[in-house]
Amino acid sequence: MVTEDATAARAVNAMTANWAREAVHGRGTVLTAAGVWPALALLADGADGPARRELEEALGIGAETALAQGRNLLAALGELPGVDAALGLWTREELPLRPEWLSRLPLETHGALTGDVEADLERMNAWAARHTDGMIDKMPPVVDPNTLLVLATALVVRTTWRRPFDPSVTVPRHGPWAGRTLAGLFRTGHLSDEIAVAHTPDGPLTVLRVEGDSGLDVHLLLGAEGDAGGQVLSAGVASLGGAYPTTEGEALSLGAPGPGLTVETVASWDGTPVLRVESVPFTVDGDHDLLDHAPLFGLSSAQNASQGHFPGISAAPLAISAAKQSATATFGALGFRAAAVTAMAAAPGGVPSTPPHRAQLVHAHFDRPFGFLAVHRASGLVLMAGWVGEPEEYRDRLLPGMHISR
Repeated sequence: MVTEDATAARAVNAMTANWAREAVHGRGTVLTAAGVWPALALLADGADGPARRELEEALGIGAETALAQGRNLLAALGELPGVDAALGLWTREELPLRPEWLSRLPLETHGALTGDVEADLERMNAWAARHTDGMIDKMPPVVDPNTLLVLATALVVRTTWRRPFDPSVTVPRHGPWAGRTLAGLFRTGHLSDEIAVAHTPDGPLTVLRVEGDSGLDVHLLLGAEGDAGGQVLSAGVASLGGAYPTTEGEALSLGAPGPGLTVETVASWDGTPVLRVESVPFTVDGDHDLLDHAPLFGLSSAQNASQGHFPGISAAPLAISAAKQSATATFGALGFRAAAVTAMAAAPGGVPSTPPHRAQLVHAHFDRPFGFLAVHRASGLVLMAGWVGEPEEYRDRLLPGMHISR
């Protein structure tokens, strides 16, 4: 995406970093601020009072342009190769919507809530599955008999690696996964700027950029052993934006210049520097209650049911009753796929011979908990962020020639 509004991309990345810092700890998870930000922007347009000010602060933009920027971001996401984005709105018949607000939403987004929770959820679950290729089969649980309005986004990200990995078996020697026989991924190729060390205030951060074929990359992030997931992810987002000096590829020094990295010189037939990567496949899921971090999303005042906060959406008083996200991400030998549904609800409220050359060999091990960012290459927009806390055990029989790492 060459977005016409870099402000939105920077604001989404800032929300990603702040959310990860607060919400990602030791367990595996995945989240997407790119799915939250547009929905908050649509709410901000119709808000007033403290709720409007808090949403503006969370979004990083003024409410008067928020709806247009939220709509434009959703449209831009949907135009990216490998990305699909959708918006859904459901309301009760007795809720009068402002025509001027509704008319500025994308077409074919508005459906009905009947008050029959089971029937309403069945329709919304079908919408979630349809717009996430079946990766998310249920709407986050935001609907109850008092719900008057539900606003939801769906986001799908898919890419195939330009250079695939080979399946392998890995037995880490150090760290929390030490001694376990794990499913692994292995790849060797020319050393390039795919590997780098960012020099952050908390210490070096190893960043591996795995290139996809649709303009999307996944960055694997390894900090010092024991670093919190949120700390690693927020540093990774900042590094993506150029906040820290970095050392790339052939400029890496011999020894251990970053977490999980070893650099040495070895015998070589042609003197070409080599990057050898060992990692693990993963699938992580995340279920998040945005109201647990209400100030971050500008939803503190908007929850106060003693009064209404969105007169620009409806003349009836509305207050936020729920805001949740369900997400999933899978990283494998051939590519990456991820999906998320974010929903917000409002209720009433007020070889043998010796080679002739020497060459640099960089060996990158991602064999303990690490973070990842799915990134649109051209704009730097972070589409998904997550943490791999628990690896997959190796269960299949060993195949002839399969790489084993110890």
